[in-house]
Amino acid sequence: MVSFGCREDIVELTSQWKGERFADGRPRVPDAIIHRLRALGIVTEEAWSVLWHHGYERQFEGNWINLHPERIMVGRAVTATFVPHRPDLHDYLMEYGHEQEGRIGAMNSWVIETLQKDDVPVIDLFGKVYKGTFSGANLSTAIATRTGVGQVINGGIRDAQQILEIPGFSTFCKGIDPTPIRDVTLVGLNTPCRIGEAICLPGDLVIGTYSGVLFVPPHLAEEVVEHAERTHLREVFSHTRLREGIYTSSQMDTQWTPEITADFDAWRQSQRIEGLDGIDWDRQTETDRAQTDEETTA
Repeated sequence: MVSFGCREDIVELTSQWKGERFADGRPRVPDAIIHRLRALGIVTEEAWSVLWHHGYERQFEGNWINLHPERIMVGRAVTATFVPHRPDLHDYLMEYGHEQEGRIGAMNSWVIETLQKDDVPVIDLFGKVYKGTFSGANLSTAIATRTGVGQVINGGIRDAQQILEIPGFSTFCKGIDPTPIRDVTLVGLNTPCRIGEAICLPGDLVIGTYSGVLFVPPHLAEEVVEHAERTHLREVFSHTRLREGIYTSSQMDTQWTPEITADFDAWRQSQRIEGLDGIDWDRQTETDRAQTDEETTA
């Protein structure tokens, strides 16, 4: 039996998530986590280290055309997988979508009609750019209106000059071409999705930076934000002291001495960095503890 976006399948696929879900079954990472990561200006490596520690080694994809490399994009994934056109498969799925599920228009529009605030469409177009342009100015405007975030396309876009002007909207794609989308078929909506060397599941936290795009499993999102906030503040301290010439890089890149730790504790208590003044320093994440152990044995 075919269906696009089956709730039961999505729930089973993301069974490690124990929190709230959307009506379609996707994990709903709390708004507060998304807002904290945006406010932090999350650095890729701050989030990546948590995934690496937990054995998630295929969650990052680089080598993008990023229309706004100065922006940080954070949102929840809606995934879609396309394959090259095969007439019998395409005709069957188009008929099924229109007649059995009441979908309207072309298949890329089916994806956009499912989007909600803070969603990010994550589109596997198998790297196709020529006639692989998932969105142009109109569809990108529709995505921006629905989500206010951005789009990740393992394929192409068109109308790049107009997309560039959409306020607050990020775009990661593999190429730009004036051709319309042709000769592809949607075979999965909110199913596992391969984006280059990375794997994305529906409801993953999508983090897009100058470095690339990271897909965070929802059940690790809270640890990611807590670890990132601590790491970020430690990095600010390290860079400050290095610029001041107080410590050497070797002192900063290994386990800190009690004197440096005391200096950091005094420094952070004197700072008023917006969004970071509520960190519980007595509470360590699993990744925090693992990194401390690695520094001790290095």
